[in-house]
This record gives sequence, structure tokens and C-alpha cells, in this order.
Amino acid sequence: MSLGMIVLFIVFVLIFLLRMPISLGMIAAGAFYFVVDGTDLGSVANHVMNTYYSNYVIIAVPLFIFTANVMNSGKVTEMVFKFANGLVGGVRGALGHVNILASLIFSGMTGSAIADASGLGKMEIDAMRKSGYDDAFSCAITAASATIGPIFPPSIPLVMYAMLSGTSVGALFLGGMLPAVLISIGLMVYVSIMAKIRDYPREEKMPFNQFIKFTINALPAIFTPTILLAGIYTGIMTPTEAGAVAAIYAIIISFLAYKAMSFKALFQIIKDTVRETGSVSLMIGAAAIISYIVAREQIANNLAAYVLNVTNSKYVFLIIVNIIILTLGMFIDTSTIQLVFVPILIPMAKALGIDLIHFGLVVTLNMMIGLSTPPFGMLLFITSGISDTPLKDIMKEIKWPIIALLVVLLIITFVPETVLYLPRLFKMI
Repeated sequence: MSLGMIVLFIVFVLIFLLRMPISLGMIAAGAFYFVVDGTDLGSVANHVMNTYYSNYVIIAVPLFIFTANVMNSGKVTEMVFKFANGLVGGVRGALGHVNILASLIFSGMTGSAIADASGLGKMEIDAMRKSGYDDAFSCAITAASATIGPIFPPSIPLVMYAMLSGTSVGALFLGGMLPAVLISIGLMVYVSIMAKIRDYPREEKMPFNQFIKFTINALPAIFTPTILLAGIYTGIMTPTEAGAVAAIYAIIISFLAYKAMSFKALFQIIKDTVRETGSVSLMIGAAAIISYIVAREQIANNLAAYVLNVTNSKYVFLIIVNIIILTLGMFIDTSTIQLVFVPILIPMAKALGIDLIHFGLVVTLNMMIGLSTPPFGMLLFITSGISDTPLKDIMKEIKWPIIALLVVLLIITFVPETVLYLPRLFKMI
């Protein structure tokens, strides 16, 4: 290890211990490395700008963030919740199933676990509380079901992974569909078991006329992912163009279909989007500096050679990756994992003959599970905050939903066709 790398590592650890923003920590660590190494900072800045900020795919990220913010601001969440409630009927523990179905539907509009938990979450938890569900159970299933958001298309993390790996956004989106459905099924099995054990209530079956009414009201919102995905897979639009169309469509339905958006609210959404995009952009730039150093030091190549000496089994490697990312996810923000650690793993996966679409879904689901995993799972803090439920109670309850998510993770890890079937069917790979 070079002196520059030793300095980088020490600075990065100090920043982490001081609880400073991780992006600033990476920039500071990178700056110290370049000072010690004597590298021209101008050439590094030029590399970052040319490699990342001129990347056409990355423009989709702020567009999807904007769409998620618009969808979260109006009556869209309410319409999705009522529609999902009508679908479930009088099943025991119905609102738990509604929670999961609503997340699956809403994920087709936002592509963000945080947007799902903070938007639908309060409505779902309040409804479950009124019906007699335990608060910790309601929060746990809300946090776990929110992980569907970045797996089912569109997905901000999958767009980021496409940028890092050079894979097709469309193929990644298709690859996430079956895993998202498997997650929904796994969580519904958990809800069914707990509903029977704890005697959770049944909801009254919705009259057919009322269900039709809710369906018609929800159609403009539900149509969002249809427009987006149809545009991508017919070749009419690129993923970035589809993100722009989805953003415009979200504004139109919020203003005209639901009449739930004012110009003042739209201006606030634009400000929020700029703030979130700035945060993401800073993280991408910081990660690009670290990736540049990793490439310069040939860390990825050395690690790949070491792994290939230890094992040539891609499944052993995937097990190791699962353990590493799940562990990191308990303590580190998912964007840091994706932008710093995943680029190091991609060359190893490629060397072992692992399909990068399959690998992308495996690492993405790993990271999303981390959002619900104690001690620092972001979704646990969000659901605790919006419901005033003690965090320790949610942490006790979340273990069973996490087990359900881990079962799905194992399935997609060892059965690649669960990810690759649809991309191959549509000839995307």
C-alpha cells in the first residue's frame, strides 16, 4: 500500500468517526491522497467531469427524484392506497397486505424506498393503528415493503448501477420485476402468518361499484410506469427521456386529474429536487475521486486476482458479496456502498463470468435490505419518526420481514433466471 493510500484511509476513518457527511469525507481523503502523491488536481477534476457529469444516463436521476416528489405531494398516495385496499378484500390482516401491494404499485412511480416509506408510510401506519394492529408490526412491514421501490422499475439505484457498470438500464428494469414480485409474496406470507397468530382483523370487502370508482381514480397514477416502461422497451424513448416524460406526466395528473397541486407547491418540489440532486451529485463526484484512486492503485485488479486465486466459483463469490454488503448496510449509507464499493466488485464479477444484470440486482437488493437492518437502517428511523413508535420496538419486530427478504435474496442469488428471464424474453441481453 502506497503512502497516499495510507493517508487516505486514515483521513477517511477520522472523518467517519467524527460523523461528518460521508461525501465531504471522501473528498477530503482524496485531496490528502493527491497532495501526498503530488498529482495534478486539475487532471483529476477533468477526469471526474468527463467521466460522470457528461454521462447521459445520470440525467435520469434528478428526473426520477422530481417525479417521486410530485407523486408524494398530491392525492396520488391516497388513490394508490384505496385501490390496493379494494384489491385485497376481506382477507385476515388485509391492511398488512394493502401495505405491500401499495408499495409495489407506488414503486412503479418513484423508484425510491425513502419516498415510499415517507409518502405512503404515514397513511398506511395510521390506517393499521386505527384497525388495531401493533405499531411495531405496522412500522416493520412498512419499512420492509418500501425496499420494493428500488427493485421494481423505475429505480434510481439501478440507474446509478447502469452508469457504473455500463449495463442497459432497460435490461436492469426488466430484471427487477420478478424479484419485486417475489419480495411482495414473501412479505405477504409473513403477514398471513402473523395475522393468524395475533388475530389481526379482516377489512370489509369493498362493494364492486366503489372498487370500480377507486380504480378509475387511481388509473392516471397507475398509468405512470406503463408510459415509462412502454417508451423504453419499444425504443421510442431512452431511459433519460422516459424520466422526463414521466416528470411532465406527473405534473399534468397532479394539476388536472387530481387538482392537488398548486404553483407554490410545485416551486417547493423543485427546490426539494434541486437540494436532493445536489446531495446526490456531491456524492457521485466524491465517489468518482475514490474510484479514480482505486483504479490508479490497481486495487480492483489486485483484489480480483486474489479472489480468483482463492476460488473460481461464482456462487462462493456471490455469498461473500452478500455477507460484505449486508454487513456494510448495517452501518453505512447505501449510496456510499454503491458508489465506492460496488465499482471494486464489478471487475471481479465480470472475471468470474457473472452476468452484470444479475449482479446488479443482487447488490441492489442487498443494499435495500440494509435500509431496514438495525442499528442504522434509514427506513427504521423514518417509520419511527412518522409514527412516534419507539425505535427499539420496531427493531424487535423487523427481524421476521428481514428473514423474508433474505430468502428472496438467496433465491435471486442462486437462481439467476429469476432476474434474467424477462430481459432475455424481451431480447434486452
